[in-house]
Amino acid sequence: MSFPTNFLWGGAIAANQCEGGWNEGGRGLSNADVLPYGEDRLAVIKGDLQMLTPDNEHYYPAQNAIDFYHHYKEDIELFAEMGFKALRLSISWSRIYPNGDDERPNQEGIAFYRNVFAECHRHGIEPVVTITHYDIPMNLVTKYRGWKNRKLIDLYIKLTKTLFAEYGQQVRYWITFNEINIMTSACFMSAGIVFERGENRYVSIYNAVHNVLVASAWATKLCHEMIPNSKIGCMLNAGIYYPKTCNPLDVQAAQSENRKHYMFTDVQVRGEYPEYVIKEFERYGFKIPFEEGDKAILKENTADFVSFSYYSTRVAEANAKGKYDSNLLKSADNPYLEHEPWGRFIDPIGLRITMNEIYDRYQKPLFIVENGLGTIDQPNADGYVADDYRIHYLREHILEMKKAVELDGIPLMGYTCWGPIDLVSVATGEMKKRYGFIYVDRDDTGKGSLRRTRKKSFGWYKQVIATNGESITDPQN
Repeated sequence: MSFPTNFLWGGAIAANQCEGGWNEGGRGLSNADVLPYGEDRLAVIKGDLQMLTPDNEHYYPAQNAIDFYHHYKEDIELFAEMGFKALRLSISWSRIYPNGDDERPNQEGIAFYRNVFAECHRHGIEPVVTITHYDIPMNLVTKYRGWKNRKLIDLYIKLTKTLFAEYGQQVRYWITFNEINIMTSACFMSAGIVFERGENRYVSIYNAVHNVLVASAWATKLCHEMIPNSKIGCMLNAGIYYPKTCNPLDVQAAQSENRKHYMFTDVQVRGEYPEYVIKEFERYGFKIPFEEGDKAILKENTADFVSFSYYSTRVAEANAKGKYDSNLLKSADNPYLEHEPWGRFIDPIGLRITMNEIYDRYQKPLFIVENGLGTIDQPNADGYVADDYRIHYLREHILEMKKAVELDGIPLMGYTCWGPIDLVSVATGEMKKRYGFIYVDRDDTGKGSLRRTRKKSFGWYKQVIATNGESITDPQN
């Protein structure tokens, strides 16, 4: 069994990292627009430092990003040249509802995405749309305190009704929230949460978690009702924790870390909170803020598929603090693996292990919607990058993905690698942390011509797609 003929090969981008046009087309201010470049960024991402409006002392890379807003036709044409079957992209909430609680949607924003989806279809590319990808109107942060406020469920429902009504004929695949499990660490970036002095953070975070889970279930219900032939899934930042040793305490620590993340998809796929989470909540004195109808909505509207990002596995060690920072998640060292410049371990076999663990847990179709190597590229005078290292990285991961399908029998819908075109890193705000098959002439300070040029990996991925994953050469061997 090889990849099915309808396998969704492609790439993944996000509005907050590529779109730009932050003050054009009627768009409102979003939380991504106030994430600064530099030493304050992480504190703002986590909600520890309040930055509610842009100032003149910082550079905000998401505001202009790589200007997909004006370059989308050119970029989609390049994706089509590689043979993309799918493009995962996201909606900027504040482009549809500038303040989040507006009475009517912004028609310029509606038209923009309609044109983007039409351009995809013109080239035979299936849009895979993430409704919320680290994106929330700032008015919902300042007026309602972000996802801590249950009012956002209603506003999110309004957003999804608009999207399904407007784009139901153009989009068949939907994802409710990007990397939902990251909202407990990247609180402002993911959920618009900023903390006040003396606030009980645990209670605030898990109130927000409940609101997001209920909103996700409502979106699933509405999608099935309004677009009967569509599929809508959840999304996890995946990559399992290995135990540091076979010491039972390390194994137990790894189990505990994995459960912290699976709890989200446990609810989204199984329809109820798992008992281990309920017991933890009891120990912390937290009571799930169920309101009438919540349990039924969760139980009756589960995800059609489980999508996930995979960059790295992590290591859990009992009674020890993590040494490496991977997607804002701590890990102990792993002496068996190399790691890229920003600390993630490079673990292709871990992808297959993770796929098996997720499928064993849920028995739902899987969809790898992010995977890639963020590293520094050195273009020549013409903007060409001989990125053999990226080809090697992706080849090794695709081979393990192939084994999971062929040898383990895992139903896999598609593979949309992260950042097919260079874009702003969400964790660091950098451009030098590049993922793409397409080089974009822009630096960490926002300077550059924005010229797009094909890297060596561009032609390589084109061949991978053309042969449905059968032809995968490695220039390093």
